[in-house]
Amino acid sequence: MAATEHAIPVHEPMELPSLPPNQGLEAMKDIVFGSAAGMAGKLIEYPFDTVKVRLQSQPAHLPLRYTGPLDCFRQSFQADGFKGLYRGISAPMTGAAVETSCLFFSYRLIQDAMRVTVFPGMEQLPFPALIAAGAASGSDASPCRGGMFPPRPAALIAAVFRQDGLIGFWRGQTGTLIRETGGSAAWFGGYEGVSSLFRKYNSSSSHTDSLSVWQQMIAGATAGISYNFLFYPADTIKSRMQTEDISRLPANGERQTFWNVTRSVWRQQGLKGMYRGCGITCARSAPSSAFIFSVYEGLRSYF
Repeated sequence: MAATEHAIPVHEPMELPSLPPNQGLEAMKDIVFGSAAGMAGKLIEYPFDTVKVRLQSQPAHLPLRYTGPLDCFRQSFQADGFKGLYRGISAPMTGAAVETSCLFFSYRLIQDAMRVTVFPGMEQLPFPALIAAGAASGSDASPCRGGMFPPRPAALIAAVFRQDGLIGFWRGQTGTLIRETGGSAAWFGGYEGVSSLFRKYNSSSSHTDSLSVWQQMIAGATAGISYNFLFYPADTIKSRMQTEDISRLPANGERQTFWNVTRSVWRQQGLKGMYRGCGITCARSAPSSAFIFSVYEGLRSYF
């Protein structure tokens, strides 16, 4: 019986998708322009952030020291002057540069990856995809977020290390991760959503879909408010954990977990306690995010 030869099909080597060229140059732009935008935003928002943290971290077992944001501003200004509101800005300024550049870099890179793997050939991604890209970029940037504004950073670093070791610098990271992942989805989603509405309006009225500076600023302001309002309770819990009075720790020195602090605040102060300081946070985030997006988009369009 003659042997039957079976022809073995020869397959062409599979061509792997590749990201757009010039990734190195684009990454450098994201780092430089994102850093500049982040530092500009931090200069605007820092005094408001100082007040926000002081409002959030008021001990639940004591009478409230501040009746509201304006009272906190007044007391802080009387105690330390205008300079006191900017005390300790060096570390947050550096953090803002790193975080914002990381956000824009991750957001663009994730979109490029989606265009190759999920939506091949599609220049403008669907809105849900942009929200997903924003959430992913926020989770990448969450380790960059600290949220504390110490008067003497070196002294605080030493105290944290003595009390909790290296892990103390990531205390409250669960709240930060929740806030950054969901908040960044809202941040980029708010900006992209409002920008899309402006582009449609511009196309119908002036036959161009490019945004003016004031439209970018409105979209950025919307992004900042969305970011802070939707996930503000997670930020409150994170601030409570980071400013916990170590003199009131139990005998075993065990710290409270994120969920224990959440239950404690909810039982003692309810929803109002979760959102204490939210008004001033949204008020500062609107101009801050407006400047961040305008500076970033302006630099990108110029260079």
